[in-house]
Amino acid sequence: MPTLDRQDDVFILDLGDGENRFHPDWLLAVGSALDEVEKAEGPRALVTAATGKFFSNGLDLDWLFAHADQHQDYVTSVQGLLARMLSLPVVTVAALQGHTFAAGAMLSLAHDFRVMRADRGYWCLPEADINIPFTPGMSALIQARLTPQTAHEAMTTARRYGGHDALAAAVVDRAVDEDAVRGTAMEIARSQVGKAGPTLGTIKTRMYASALAALRDKDNILG
Repeated sequence: MPTLDRQDDVFILDLGDGENRFHPDWLLAVGSALDEVEKAEGPRALVTAATGKFFSNGLDLDWLFAHADQHQDYVTSVQGLLARMLSLPVVTVAALQGHTFAAGAMLSLAHDFRVMRADRGYWCLPEADINIPFTPGMSALIQARLTPQTAHEAMTTARRYGGHDALAAAVVDRAVDEDAVRGTAMEIARSQVGKAGPTLGTIKTRMYASALAALRDKDNILG
């Protein structure tokens, strides 16, 4: 399960050491961690990281198929997390040490910056291959955070981007050696701790107003 630590002014949200799929309990744990980050005072930033082979493999499809009657509520909660991260009033950095797929990739896009391992691991939106269309909110998020060319390729071809390719396509901001991923993310976060506060939250909210509205539209989950 996700855990939250703090090193000086930087909070570290560790998503876990498995596939880190978005089980309802996992979503609650991440939400509680963000509550703590948001309620803290003074300079601060957030690094979201993980351990093991995966950063996150996205939606918990096993749970979702077993609870089909809760589909809308589940997707609403996922999109709520994406919207919250996108507008969080602190600078956020995702440290992608492993595979980052589907909603996990969308979660990374909701961060301000992304650092990815250069030599192994993929960033991928596989929805075209697994026949699960993007919701309007998810489409809006992806298109708000990627260039039109990259968004089109990532969404329609399910391309798997390695670290260097992801950097070239501006999916991530840095591609570094495995042992430097978290440290580089921490370095970026430390340099931005003074930005935390209502002004940053307002800037993000206005910058991504359309994507946030689509993510928070509970009546248009399925389009």
